[in-house]
Amino acid sequence: MSDEEYDELFTKNVPIIFNFHGYPSLIHELTYKRANRNLHVHGYIEEGTITTTFDIRVQNRIDRFHIAISALKEIKRYKQKEKDVCINWCLNMLNEHEKYIAENGIDMEYIRDYKFERNW
Repeated sequence: MSDEEYDELFTKNVPIIFNFHGYPSLIHELTYKRANRNLHVHGYIEEGTITTTFDIRVQNRIDRFHIAISALKEIKRYKQKEKDVCINWCLNMLNEHEKYIAENGIDMEYIRDYKFERNW
């Protein structure tokens, strides 16, 4: 991809939050010469543990809560107080998750039974 094509797709000055299924270093290696340096890559972090499917995502910070926190930190148009409320909710959910799997060995019902519903 040419620099012009890359800049058209990702722009030069807007934050990029990249949720990758592999090692974050691969994306950094592929993009280190590009104009946009505001790249935040979430990806696989080797832990060597056996846990729940959602907890693997939490440990790698590729779950919905960590991604939402990353996005909220980058959005300039929201007031910090509003962002803090959302970020704190996400952090509370992560704490609840950690306690729940430690006690039950499975993901919370909120996670297990989640169904995406399009509301538009």
